[in-house]
Amino acid sequence: MKNLWMMVVVAGSLLMAGSAAAGTPEKVQTAVEAAKQWLDLVDTGRWGESWDTAAPVFKNAAGRDQWIAMLERARGPLGDVLHRKVQTANYLTALPGAPAGEYVVIQFQVTFSDGKSMVETITPMLDTDNIWKVSGYYIK
Repeated sequence: MKNLWMMVVVAGSLLMAGSAAAGTPEKVQTAVEAAKQWLDLVDTGRWGESWDTAAPVFKNAAGRDQWIAMLERARGPLGDVLHRKVQTANYLTALPGAPAGEYVVIQFQVTFSDGKSMVETITPMLDTDNIWKVSGYYIK
């Protein structure tokens, strides 16, 4: 779990400081939907594909094999997702240590089949191809 935290320290840092902006509700909703699609890859064990579809900043933080190994240790033991609900979704235009751009920091409350309830923080960013891609993932 520690390695997963280190890999996605960008996502954790995002919550501590950033520049909030008036993002359109449409952008926030689109980012939330992109995060849910990405989480479906993680939830169904398509961990390599989750890395493949992530933002370049995410890929620069850890290689594909390292990402898969971290998920095996951190997510594997938790089992299936029984319930996931958006708690917060905040549009930001600046994040510490991250390139300038548009981000939505989303927190999900998640219950797993092992009985644990955790918070996932997913940070999609609007990529140069105008598609929301996950730039950070943190689970606690």
